[in-house]
Amino acid sequence: MSDSPATRLAQLRFLERVQLQDLARTRDWIAAEEKLLEVEAHRLPPPPPPDWLIEHGIGTGRPPVRVHVGGCWDTKSRCKPATADLARRALVEGVEACTHCRPDTALGVLD
Repeated sequence: MSDSPATRLAQLRFLERVQLQDLARTRDWIAAEEKLLEVEAHRLPPPPPPDWLIEHGIGTGRPPVRVHVGGCWDTKSRCKPATADLARRALVEGVEACTHCRPDTALGVLD
């Protein structure tokens, strides 16, 4: 038995609808990816790390406990940005220099 032309035409129309749905879904995926790329392009880069950090202790008054170079990996959440003069002054006043990033060497303040 062979299909009649009307049956073949109905099958082709069905195939066309399926393919149009697939095309619409693909276009939706493309639009979503384009939107993500646009958002990514407008995202601001993170600010650069400060040149110097002073780590403060825990407790009343939170005294400074260590001085770090800005990009040091061993900083804690208790660090605050500092100028070179402030970091140098802290080192001269006896605040410990980080043993990993060696701010005392970078600032020219050696014991």
